[in-house]
Amino acid sequence: MSAQRLSRSFYTNDVLDIAPHLPGKFIVMNNGHCPEKYIITEVEAYRGEEDLACHASKGRTRRNEIMYADGGHIYVYLIYGMYWMLNFVTGKNGNPQALLIRSVEGYNGPGVLSRKLGIDGSYYGEDLVSSDRIWIEDSNIKGKIVTRPRIGVDYAGEYWKSKPWRFVMNLQI
Repeated sequence: MSAQRLSRSFYTNDVLDIAPHLPGKFIVMNNGHCPEKYIITEVEAYRGEEDLACHASKGRTRRNEIMYADGGHIYVYLIYGMYWMLNFVTGKNGNPQALLIRSVEGYNGPGVLSRKLGIDGSYYGEDLVSSDRIWIEDSNIKGKIVTRPRIGVDYAGEYWKSKPWRFVMNLQI
């Protein structure tokens, strides 16, 4: 039995409803040879223009335009001129939300995992529902999900940086 690719309806829910359910699912990368699966182990939520840690907090820009689309698209951006950050857009059209993929099993840190997966700017706007090169599949992997404050968002102020919107799975394989 093959695993089920997640449908659009999964991604169009609120980011805080999706976040605890994404760890344990597979990111599938198809480089044209043999698809490789990686277990998502940590994500971090960013929720709309009111969230001062979210890229949409200053409104719609060329950089964050895809965050305003229906959930299920990829939002990538470059930091420090060298690391691509992989995010999945969530929610409904016009309500910018995204989940930063912070780690997959064996690769901790969003920059490290993006390099391992070969993520670059060409993934911006990619549709996880129909893409032939990246998608998410459901799994039966179980683990305890714990929440933690977000990382690297001190600029947003104490209230927003302290939000327990980082979801970490301790795998039980």
